[in-house]
Amino acid sequence: MKRMTKFAALTAAAILPLFALTACSGGGDDGDAGSGDDNTLTVWAWDPSFNIYAMQEAEKVYQKDHPDFTLKIVETPWEDLQAKLTTIAQSQQTGELPDIFLMQNNAFQKNAINYPDLFSDFADSDIDFSQFPKGVTAYSEIDGVNYGVPFDSGTAVTALRTDVLEEAGYTIDDFTGITWDEYLTKGKDVLAKTGKPLLSGQAGSADIPMMMLQSAGASLFDSDGKPTIAGNDVLVDAIEVYAELVKSGVLVEVNSWDEYIGTFVNGSVGGTINGIWIVGSIQTATDQAGNWGITDLPKLDGIAGATNYSANGGSSWAISSTGNTELASDFLSATFAGSTDLYDTILPKSGAVANWIPAGDSDVYAQPSEFFGDQPIFQQVVEYGAKVPSNNTGVYYYEGRDAVSAAMTKIIGGADINSALDEAQSNVEFAMG
Repeated sequence: MKRMTKFAALTAAAILPLFALTACSGGGDDGDAGSGDDNTLTVWAWDPSFNIYAMQEAEKVYQKDHPDFTLKIVETPWEDLQAKLTTIAQSQQTGELPDIFLMQNNAFQKNAINYPDLFSDFADSDIDFSQFPKGVTAYSEIDGVNYGVPFDSGTAVTALRTDVLEEAGYTIDDFTGITWDEYLTKGKDVLAKTGKPLLSGQAGSADIPMMMLQSAGASLFDSDGKPTIAGNDVLVDAIEVYAELVKSGVLVEVNSWDEYIGTFVNGSVGGTINGIWIVGSIQTATDQAGNWGITDLPKLDGIAGATNYSANGGSSWAISSTGNTELASDFLSATFAGSTDLYDTILPKSGAVANWIPAGDSDVYAQPSEFFGDQPIFQQVVEYGAKVPSNNTGVYYYEGRDAVSAAMTKIIGGADINSALDEAQSNVEFAMG
């Protein structure tokens, strides 16, 4: 999954210009390590218009009751942040850590398990983690202990061109709460009547099957971290559905991420399925305003526990082992885990949809989105997020995902599905040593 590094601004009613944002706040210098100041926290995060902007607004919220508090935010691209954590862990120079750092959800367990000396937990914090979706907190939970505060929502949605559906005799309601078999049948009908596929995807990417897998509460690994790729009936079903979508023409594969974005921006397809962050790209097609709607995902047929809800991407805040853990925990508790005002502020200007469930009750989240046919899409997404099943990521999630992606390419090319997944399992086991 590729998350857009420059997230287009979203509003409840329309797109607004993004503010010009600086990478640091609070007037501090650009040093990387924890501040050592009782009233200052150092933060590593990427994306000035999204994550860093949210942190700057969180600083303002916390300063209302703590006027001497400041943040020193160091813009750190994800690839650099991951490299820094690895270097610090290997050198044991934990004093170089910031107080707070952002983690991609799918990489959280890999880092916290491999580098336990870098992380502090939230066992003694005041945060009520039941106010976040269980499927999201599970990314940063180890042995029943929380190590991250969810922030950027990766809750998945089905986004559809309502004018295309209307041309084929359908509405968004016809695609709500359905199964993948029903989606395929209706998608073929839409294609025949309009000439437009309902889906597109990047060839060699396992994004859609991974969303299918999580929607049924299934994973590539068991609770002990052992790969469950071979003989995984839910994974087999997901790949078979994906292959049929491609074969039928309901899903068109393209070669790059930019081409994928282009398929729905230029109107060559009638929809997409991805994390909620994808609506930022959808809304760049201003000529399509009012002709889009969102709904939940199709669910796998005949799978016990299958749901219409999943996720793709997202991130969580972690606190380091050597920083001011008490202040960092209190700051996150009062802001990202406790402030409706914060989420009401950052939603219109950056599109940062909350994982914190109480945020969805606000008037801001209930505002209709003109672009999406006056649906209160952000309120809907918070409701969807609360229903996303948990899945196991573990240390080797990306190796497993890459192995499945390679297997999918072979399967679509005609290879036997079980043999391809057996090979994928072997490749992951080899990578695990």
